[in-house]
Amino acid sequence: MVTYDSLHYPYPSQRNVTYGKNGMVATSQPLAAQAGLDILKQGGNAIDAAIATAACLTVVEPTSNGIGGDAFALVWVKGELHGLNASGQAPQSISIEKLKEQGVEEIPKFGWTPVTVPGAPGAWAELSERFGKLPLSEVLKPAVQYAREGYPLSPTLSYFWERATKAFKEVLKGEEFESWFDTFAPNGVAPKVGEVWRSEGHASTLESIGETNARSFYEGELAEKIDAYSKKYGGYLTKEDLAAYKPEWVKPISVNYKGYDVWEIPPNGQGLVALMALNMLKDETFSTRDDEDTLHKQIEAMKLAFTDGEKYITEEKEMSVPVDSLLSDAYAKERRALIGEEAIQPEAGEPSKGGTVYLATADREGNMVSFIQSNYMGFGSGLVVPGTGIALQNRGHNFSLDPSHDNALAPGKRTYHTIIPGFLTKGNEAVGPFGVMGGFMQPQGHMQVVMNTIDFGLNPQAALDAPRWQWMKDKTVLVEQTVPNHLAQQLSAKGHNIQVTHQSGSFGRGQIIWRDPETGVLAGGTESRTDGSVAAY
Repeated sequence: MVTYDSLHYPYPSQRNVTYGKNGMVATSQPLAAQAGLDILKQGGNAIDAAIATAACLTVVEPTSNGIGGDAFALVWVKGELHGLNASGQAPQSISIEKLKEQGVEEIPKFGWTPVTVPGAPGAWAELSERFGKLPLSEVLKPAVQYAREGYPLSPTLSYFWERATKAFKEVLKGEEFESWFDTFAPNGVAPKVGEVWRSEGHASTLESIGETNARSFYEGELAEKIDAYSKKYGGYLTKEDLAAYKPEWVKPISVNYKGYDVWEIPPNGQGLVALMALNMLKDETFSTRDDEDTLHKQIEAMKLAFTDGEKYITEEKEMSVPVDSLLSDAYAKERRALIGEEAIQPEAGEPSKGGTVYLATADREGNMVSFIQSNYMGFGSGLVVPGTGIALQNRGHNFSLDPSHDNALAPGKRTYHTIIPGFLTKGNEAVGPFGVMGGFMQPQGHMQVVMNTIDFGLNPQAALDAPRWQWMKDKTVLVEQTVPNHLAQQLSAKGHNIQVTHQSGSFGRGQIIWRDPETGVLAGGTESRTDGSVAAY
């Protein structure tokens, strides 16, 4: 069965690959990309540029991320790949028992209950301290300037801002949400395309984070404001939770896919899902991208991997099945054997037990960063700490209230996390950073971009522009209107419930930077489904 939606959302035109030699920044907002490039020109490295871009994005794309969100990074420095997990834990005072006593059967999307410790400011400080060249206060100056002086809204940003404002008017009714409207929709109206929006609260907060290397956010004045706001409205997050927080350096995980190593952050992130799907398909030969057999096998592999991910992924130490077992060749072959000619109803296997922004940066020294940051579900919890511009995330919504589930809520625990940065290497050489943001679309986008690059030889921009699909649940698959009709019909005949949509925003937004190992030339692609930009020199 093939169904079509009636929502009109214009599909943007494709763009050309951008080339550069000295440095490159690719992200979803031109102002943020330019800010990162300016930092490179001022003597900063790719790490400084990534921090500057990320901080700017909290200002120029608040519909997808904020100061009160989480972040992850893969950092290539001097021939080595480093992973940073800057996702925050559940507050120490929350528990399944406490919520159930209050009649909560599912963690809500909005308000204080789903709020977890923000990790993004900690990520900026940790990256700056370990790998940066410039002071954090200098690196955050572009973001401070945009917040204080304002900037005009771009088209896609305005679209999502207005949509969120309309939705929040319907669901955010309590006094605790007034600060969100004061900050992002003064007089109850979202800013329009070309209208200048500014936030002195954002500016002051970013200055404080820069001057104190984020200590004010976790132990100082900003922490006190967060704590007071939480106490006033019965929240679980405390200044003690903030003071105990520290980002974690982790060892990236990978699979070898047809001669390339594809890297992801280990759980609690869902990058493992992309790797499991690629592992199932690595011995397959695909003749062409726009082919019934190609798309069918991609979809089947992805839904098998996702079903495993939903059952097992949480904090790695809490998983009932080790990552190595899920990525083993034996398990990949076992799961691959389930892929036949017809769409199947996916079930988790039994292996051996033992609203987001993405950016990529590179500099002339060979350093490269894959960085992702999010509040989750657009603006997050709907809570903004009064006077600060700090929009708090609602990442705790992903916790399960089933005590027997691997991802069960527990005090001080990290939840299953959707945001994932990706990185590609070949041999001992970096190919470069890549990512596709967008909730549970992310591992699906990772797999499609990697295969577009390796299997089908598409350049960075073409790999991003290519039509996408998204497995939703059971046998339901969403496909873009640019997927040829005959392919949609052929997939339907195989038992897939194909839904063709004009809403390209649901298929994620990606960025890619590849480096030529011989010349050092950088080739970048940016998402044509949003206001994306590649800045290079």
